[in-house]
Amino acid sequence: MGRIVTLLTDFGLQDAYVAAMKGVILGIAPDVVLVDITHDVPPQDIRWGAYLLKSCSRDFPPGTIHVAVVDPGVGTLRRPLAIETPHYVFIGPDNGLFSYALAKEKTWEARVLENPAVRRASVSATFHGRDIFAPAAAHVAAGFPFPSLGPLTKPFDPSWPAPRKTPDGIVGTVLGWDRFGTIVTDIEREHLASLEEGVPIHVILGTKQIHRFGRTYADVPPGEALALFGSSDHLEIAVNQGNAAKQFGAQKGQPVKVIFP
Repeated sequence: MGRIVTLLTDFGLQDAYVAAMKGVILGIAPDVVLVDITHDVPPQDIRWGAYLLKSCSRDFPPGTIHVAVVDPGVGTLRRPLAIETPHYVFIGPDNGLFSYALAKEKTWEARVLENPAVRRASVSATFHGRDIFAPAAAHVAAGFPFPSLGPLTKPFDPSWPAPRKTPDGIVGTVLGWDRFGTIVTDIEREHLASLEEGVPIHVILGTKQIHRFGRTYADVPPGEALALFGSSDHLEIAVNQGNAAKQFGAQKGQPVKVIFP
């Protein structure tokens, strides 16, 4: 069995973009194992794509190659990138898409994908997923030396706002929400290390407040809201058997404040 190559994009499945990338990869490295993380990242939503990638990238075996393409700047001066950590390789546009995943890594090496040997002969200005990222991933999977991909570089830092402490708690932002309408914030368990289950808490989102902190969604009756740490260890706002994003009118980038008792 060949190396695992994952794909995360905002391409959806209506068009042939994902299939084209898979075809290129299999044409170069037919033994790879292709895994779709998701192709339903909202169009051009780099930050949500970065969160989704971080939330599952470490669940894969060491040696996995993660290809992520959420690329509103395709064809511009933004660089195509490959990043190697002690356990994984990340390939995609240099626009911040890998920032959350790299924040969990102690060491890494980043290179600009400049070697024509790992690109298609003809590169479309609008489809680097097929013509640059897919073939680069396939060549790496087939054993192409990582240092030969291109020159060393430092990935772009998107400088997204980070949670900040306040005199009575912490303020973060809404990253997005999953298909159940559960709101995901950028506040992580480490930011609230002293918080214990069952302790009173006030989470403020817009004009609404949540006063219950729980372990799982069923800790409140159906239709009621609570805050909890989700499987990715981010603070979530959920409605048991309901849709918190709709009920709270959530917006991406909206402030979320946690007030400690």
